[in-house]
Order: sequence, then structure tokens, then C-alpha cells
Amino acid sequence: MGLVRSLLEHGHEVIAVAPKDEYSHYLTEAGCSFEEVKMDSRGANVIKDLGLIFELWGIYRRTKPDVILHYTIKPNVYGTLAASFLRIPSVNNVCGLGTAFLNKGIVSRIALGMYKLAFRFPKLIYFQNNDDKKFFDEKNITKNNATQVLPGSGINLKHFVPAEQPINKKFTFLLISRLIHDKGILEYIDAIKLLKAKGIDASFQILGNKDLEHKRGISEEIINNWIDNNIVEYLGGTDDVRPFINNADCVVLPSYREGTPRSLLEAASSAKPIVATNVAGCTNVVEDQVNGFLCNVKDADDLAAKLEEMINLPKERLLQMGSASRKLMEERFDEKIVIDSYLNTISSIQK
Repeated sequence: MGLVRSLLEHGHEVIAVAPKDEYSHYLTEAGCSFEEVKMDSRGANVIKDLGLIFELWGIYRRTKPDVILHYTIKPNVYGTLAASFLRIPSVNNVCGLGTAFLNKGIVSRIALGMYKLAFRFPKLIYFQNNDDKKFFDEKNITKNNATQVLPGSGINLKHFVPAEQPINKKFTFLLISRLIHDKGILEYIDAIKLLKAKGIDASFQILGNKDLEHKRGISEEIINNWIDNNIVEYLGGTDDVRPFINNADCVVLPSYREGTPRSLLEAASSAKPIVATNVAGCTNVVEDQVNGFLCNVKDADDLAAKLEEMINLPKERLLQMGSASRKLMEERFDEKIVIDSYLNTISSIQK
């Protein structure tokens, strides 16, 4: 929304193209036009998704935009192809590699092929971390493209601000994520079980929507089992994560891979220490032993060890880590960096 508002303030007309949901009205209320598109964001069915090219082609042909900004895998691929047919310049943002690249196989090979085809056309490709850029370069997807690395989507430092240290009876961990396997939810649960078996008395929370239709979504039966057995406190979903972050002592994300995770930007801006996996994206936000701890991916034992280490830190060290998180956000992740880059790019395309 920060970018959308800035574009509008600079006199641009903004047309938002997305599946319609309960958040679409925020875009129209801000001053955007809204075009609904039918897109299944939860699966990888290439034949089914090819229809997206024609649907987006129709929207682009009718609305005649001067430049198109694409985000996430399917718009980056199918939207770019649709734009190329109409000779409309596009700017793509690779927000992360997604599930298709976590497991090598036919889906991964098809996704690579589609990227190679589509990414011949964008004027500029943004990446949210250097690891993803390196991956695309090594696969010869971006060898002829202009590329740039952004600090994720940036963070509004005035919206996410440090609050007073919470006074919790138990040390409180918070994981913010959709409930899908690739976010390391199962490893988090297994780590909790290990800690409780050792007699460690802490509070473990999950904040985020269930995603039962996602191919990698965690079933309601499993989630209810965690709740019924008091393994974790499930907080449901929310439109404002700030009070939950402020109430936590530490934010956790054992994800398998990220672009630059929004939840960690929000936590760091709120001056929280973090435990995350030592993978692309997470390492953008967490400097090991500085503002948090990094653990091995898909390793519940190592995650449990890092959570226990965090619990045992003196209060002064926790505050130091939180301050380091906030300082990192102020120096490298202010959303103004992202907004200014987009404004400059759009200006150069329009010349």
C-alpha cells in the first residue's frame, strides 16, 4: 500500500489486477481502479494456468497501461507473456522461488522453462535477496536482463515501532505464517515437543490463517490435535499483527526458503529478537548472534536448541538483540528505498 499510495500521490493512475477477496476494497478506497482476475495461487497446473495469459491479455488490452508491475510467480510468468504480446513494458518482482523450486522434479523443470521464456521481456527484474538473483543468473534466466536487488517489500518504520518490553509470566515465542508445510510449522511443533519433554515451561504461539486448499497446507485435524493437546496456542488470523508481535519475547520463522519474509521485517522493525532458518531470505533479516539466531533448515533438534538458548539469555541481551533488529531495519529496509526505486524505474520507462 505504501507503493500504491506513492504512485497515486505522484499523479499516476493505478489499476490493481488481482483475485477479488476481502481486502480488495482497500485498493479502491485508496483510489485505484480494480480488475478482478481468476487465478489459483495455491497450485501449479500449467495447462490450467495458461488461461491466465489470455485473461490478463484481455485486461491489459482493454485498460492500456503504460507499464505493468508484476509480483509473485504466476503474474511474473503469465502476465509478462501477456504484456509482451501487446508490447507493454513490464517490471517484475521475484518475491521468492516458491514451492515449485523446493523439490526438484518435473514441476521445477517446467517452472524454469516458463521463467526462461517469460523473462526475456521485462524492462527490469527486481529480486528480494541476492541468493535468488544468483540462482536465476546460474540458470541463465536473467543473463540478458537488467536486474536489481531490493530490501524485500520494505517496511513502514512509522507503522511498526518498538513497544515496551512485555511482562510475560512465561517466555513467549510467536510464529507468524500461513499454516503450510514450507514455513517450517511441523519443525516448530516438533521443537516445542522436545522442549516440553525437557521440562522447559514457555509459551508457543502461531498466528496466521489456515490454508486447507493449498497443496502443502496443514490439515485441520492436525491443527486441532495440537490445540487439544496444548502443544501450541493457535491465535487464528488477524488484520493487525502489531499487538501480537509486541506481546512476544521472540519471533520465530523456520521456513524452508523465502524472498524477504514480511513477518520478520515487521518483527525486526518492532525491535524483537528472532530465530529463523539459515536459508535465503531469512538471512537477509537475521544476523546470527547479532539480532537473533539462525538454525538448520528442517532440523527440529537445532531449532529447539536455538529456542532454548533464546529463553536462557539475560534480559539485557534480549534488549540488545531487539535494538540491533530495529537498527538493521532503519539502515537497510525502510520502504522508502523500495518506493523510490520503483518511481525512478517508471520515470525512466516513460521517457
